[in-house]
Amino acid sequence: MNWYNYVACFFAGAFLANFVPHFVHGISGDRFPTPFARPPGKGLSSPTLNVAWAFLNLLVGCLLYRVGQVSYDNYLTLGLFLAGAVAISTILSFRFAQKMRQ
Repeated sequence: MNWYNYVACFFAGAFLANFVPHFVHGISGDRFPTPFARPPGKGLSSPTLNVAWAFLNLLVGCLLYRVGQVSYDNYLTLGLFLAGAVAISTILSFRFAQKMRQ
């Protein structure tokens, strides 16, 4: 495998994990930050935009999953995939915790 396959594994995990909060908030009818909000990432976007953003994350994550050739037989690709999911989940948990305190 090439180096970019491993990078794709990491970002596949990140994009697929980022799908979850936007999808859940969107289908629940809640406003939630997206990169398209004013100001970007801080303002609240509509539920419909959150669902659209969620499915874009899902699409990109699935494409990267294939490019990265994530496999249960290859522990490195699987570990990088999970590391990407853990990294974005942790970063966003701190980011949104600060947002909710304001």
